[in-house]
Amino acid sequence: MAAPLKTFACSWCLLRHFSKAKAMPIALNNFIIRNFTNSTVGKFHPKIINVFKNNVVMTSNAEIHTTCRLAHGDYEWQDPVDESQVVNIEYVDRKGTVIPVKAKVGDNAMYLAHRYDIELEGACEASLACSTCHVYVDEKYLDVLPEPDEREDDMLDMAVYLRENSRLGCQIILTKEMEGMRLTLPKATRNFYVDGHVPTPH
Repeated sequence: MAAPLKTFACSWCLLRHFSKAKAMPIALNNFIIRNFTNSTVGKFHPKIINVFKNNVVMTSNAEIHTTCRLAHGDYEWQDPVDESQVVNIEYVDRKGTVIPVKAKVGDNAMYLAHRYDIELEGACEASLACSTCHVYVDEKYLDVLPEPDEREDDMLDMAVYLRENSRLGCQIILTKEMEGMRLTLPKATRNFYVDGHVPTPH
């Protein structure tokens, strides 16, 4: 037991140290995958080590990431890897201009709008604390979207020009079933600025 326990202790310390860094050296990462997951501790203590996969250690209490995680909105700046990921949608801005966007599965509609300079503010950074990313969804796609939860409903209650097809853009995550969906911006939103302010991406 001494050797596996020693390996476990060393590997665990390395994980704790490098999880705070932006990335882990490949050689060190491979060392930990080989020793940390194959140790006796790993085999006989599933509550301590549940999964070590894709550079993520899942423990009973937390996730420890050994590679850099994407910040909010960074994913939407990545192009689709292949056509199987593509989801074509349209935005209609406040002037009525239709803006076609080649998006991908998993994109957040609010952050995607920021990438293409569409004036969809998102003052609260998708934390469900405002209604500035209010959009109208094509009614034929309403059943494709998950039902809004109580927090989204509360924020929509504060939105101006509320309609039956109103949703918060930050809560719309694109799937293949949303191909061709159109999101229309309302004439105005209730935000933290004076009238006439032009929102910019955060």
